[in-house]
Amino acid sequence: MACAHAVTFARARSSRARQRGGLSLVRGNGASGPIGVFGGTFDPIHFGHLRTALELREILGLADVRFIPCRVPPHRDKQPSAGALRLDMVHAAVADEDGFSVDEREFERPGPSYTIDTLASLRAEVGPRPLCLLLGMDAFLGLPTWHRWTEILDVAHVVVAHRPGWVMPADGPLGKLLAQRRSATPEPLHEDAYGCVFVTPVTQLEISATDLRRALARGDDPRFLVPDAVREIIMRSECYR
Repeated sequence: MACAHAVTFARARSSRARQRGGLSLVRGNGASGPIGVFGGTFDPIHFGHLRTALELREILGLADVRFIPCRVPPHRDKQPSAGALRLDMVHAAVADEDGFSVDEREFERPGPSYTIDTLASLRAEVGPRPLCLLLGMDAFLGLPTWHRWTEILDVAHVVVAHRPGWVMPADGPLGKLLAQRRSATPEPLHEDAYGCVFVTPVTQLEISATDLRRALARGDDPRFLVPDAVREIIMRSECYR
């Protein structure tokens, strides 16, 4: 597998890459290109989620980003808002964006929504096509607490999006993982079906779903924090009041 030798990637740049705004952008391969897997409770989905997904789609050359709402988050004591409303909001948020889609498989499966189970079911469907699990830095730092986390790279790549200036772990299980599997370029995400870690800065919009829920509970208007279609669902349902 190409990403078994991380040093090699630091010396190589594919002719498929192009530069724009200081970011290396890879051209996607249409129906055969990598699939981005973007999971979360999306409670509610907001422009921070959408901007990150858009930039990663462009940087990595993803053919599609699949938003996968989590039905039962294993690491949360408090359960999220009603699943049907969260699904409606995600569908509304991505409806007009080419290359974005919604995958409801975690709502069709009983029990906790473990990422490894979701990735394994996707792998069974797409065969050798590359899968890229898209994570923010906070999620990546918590990765060792996830159910069967060491198996994730056996079915997918891991892409870590962070704000400029973040320092990646140099020791512990994540430091070891990065030393063994990190790629300096996104090209191996197209060449292999799974097994690489790629880290890239993205624009970080300071929008927190937790803070947004608190503001909504006070009766604040979420305009310019969420898409208009999502705002309409929130205001009509009063789901956070």
